[in-house]
Amino acid sequence: MGWFEAVVLGLVQGLTEFLPISSSAHLRVVGEAFGWEDPGAAFTAITQIGTEIAVLLYFRHDIIRIVSTWVRSLGNRSLRSEPDARMGWLIIIGSIPIVVLGLLFQDQVETTLRDLRIVAIALVVFSLVLFWADRVGSKQRQVSELTVKHGILYGLAQAAALIPGVSRSGGTITMGLFLGYSRAAAARYSFLLAIPAVLGSGFFQAYESLDSGIDWGPTLLATVIAFGVGLAVIAWLLRYLERGTFTPFVVYRIVLGLVLLALVGAGVLSP
Repeated sequence: MGWFEAVVLGLVQGLTEFLPISSSAHLRVVGEAFGWEDPGAAFTAITQIGTEIAVLLYFRHDIIRIVSTWVRSLGNRSLRSEPDARMGWLIIIGSIPIVVLGLLFQDQVETTLRDLRIVAIALVVFSLVLFWADRVGSKQRQVSELTVKHGILYGLAQAAALIPGVSRSGGTITMGLFLGYSRAAAARYSFLLAIPAVLGSGFFQAYESLDSGIDWGPTLLATVIAFGVGLAVIAWLLRYLERGTFTPFVVYRIVLGLVLLALVGAGVLSP
């Protein structure tokens, strides 16, 4: 991987990780469009470390409070009913599905599911699901109203993002909308829920890549760029969702998916 390629892919990762448009799909598509080799699932997972560090920084006060209260609640029963202690458990519970399914289907995630036809279909189909959720959800619940059942359902939705084109944030936000959470609340929990799974996946892939000949210089540059851009995107998206809808993202996903299918069908892009 060259340095220019790393800059472009780092920008793409940072811009798309938190928007409901699938960062893994965009990394796959941009690489193919420029005639570059597929950056691969390992590159995607490692650069996501950068965007998750952006989450840690942006939500640092919330995270410190959640972790502190959760740890203290292990030895103090009176703290177990505290919202922050419950949030700690809900993040753990919600992370289980993607960890289990990610390990079970690791080979398919890194090979078969990266087919551009699958990516394009996922972009279109799940955009329609997001549109439906944004229309029928009551948008009344806040993060403080999360239950164990809802945490598990969020986790299952996050696991669907193992398919490039679904979008991790898009999947979890969609589930949140169906469950009646506000757009901003659904996005906020989506960001917090991703921390264990994404960081775990990123460091696991980094460890597995130690002897694989990965271009560490460009990969680390892409990760740093993804961090800076991702931090700005988080701030913008949470402000936008106070009033805006997901319709622009839905339209974009449908157009991109259909264009991809057309280009692959015409032989312009290789699946």
